[in-house]
Amino acid sequence: MTKQDKHATCPYRGLPETSYWRNSVAETRMAKVQPVQGGSFTIGGEDLISTAGSCFAQHIAQHLLRSGFGYFVPEEPHWMVNPHIAQEMGYGVFSARYANIYTTRQLLQTFQRAYGEFEPKERVWKDGDRYIDPFRPFIQPDGFATQAAFDSDQEHHFASIRRIVEESSVFVFTLGLTEAWVSKDEGIVFPVCPGCGAGTFDEDRYEFKNFRMEEVRDDLLAALKFMRARNPDIKVLLTVSPVPLIATAEPRHVLTSTIYSKSVLRVAAEEVSQALEMCDYFPSYEIITGQHAGNAYYEDDFRSVKPEGVAHVMRCFSENYFDKAGKRKAGRRAAGKADGRVSAKVNDLLCEEEKLVE
Repeated sequence: MTKQDKHATCPYRGLPETSYWRNSVAETRMAKVQPVQGGSFTIGGEDLISTAGSCFAQHIAQHLLRSGFGYFVPEEPHWMVNPHIAQEMGYGVFSARYANIYTTRQLLQTFQRAYGEFEPKERVWKDGDRYIDPFRPFIQPDGFATQAAFDSDQEHHFASIRRIVEESSVFVFTLGLTEAWVSKDEGIVFPVCPGCGAGTFDEDRYEFKNFRMEEVRDDLLAALKFMRARNPDIKVLLTVSPVPLIATAEPRHVLTSTIYSKSVLRVAAEEVSQALEMCDYFPSYEIITGQHAGNAYYEDDFRSVKPEGVAHVMRCFSENYFDKAGKRKAGRRAAGKADGRVSAKVNDLLCEEEKLVE
């Protein structure tokens, strides 16, 4: 075999431009880098799209509000509530008032609680004469006035989650953290450490947990299979938040913990997207953190994502998943679709994680 014949059989020759770093990254303008190579499904004007996850997932929700597509929000405020107050109370931030769901174990337990399959003993915290939801501790400013008000709101919230599970056409989930605090007796996952802004920390009752990749993957698979058992046709889009940890409970540098967590989440998302049909991984993490961007898409704190970075992510999202023809049909508002009264400002993000350093 000649040298020329050997080169002709090299499997790296003749690949698409996107397979080569120089062509698709190094010699491409930052804002033009497009790491998405089409999706396994498209989103049309009649589809109902629900969201959940970490703080960065709120950008997708806001983009859906502005896009004319069907952002599905079954848990809506009363029409007389001021939009800014409604946002402070968690309406429209995600599809339901579950606030940030940082870990896949928390996502799974949220579904199980909504369907009565998991009823934790620690379902309410008392703060003086107020009632606090341990799983959404900041969703109701100053808590609920009575146990009855707490119970009523929780049942309405659970009913909204059940609608999300059963009626959504597309579910977008952003993985945010591997670190969490859990109850020792039941393994309940809290969105923030008890004692950090709400509740009381007790080392005899709560412990730190840093989920391994296998745990993240298995919990995510279980949560998505839970949805598909009740909604077989639902499509799923997984993303990983590019926002670094604000603090770590591990005895090491926060940068090391951040890289560990994001690596675990990225691998888990990849394995789940490969295991399930009509389940895609969308590379918002890579768009923001890749070498093509340097730190250009981060604010000076190296955590907050600039509007330019969000715009790049949303442009790639729209180009690969939105059915442009379908958008023209999206003007008709279906029951449960967001009506735009909730704020859609780029940097109006509500993040419970910030309570760790307040």
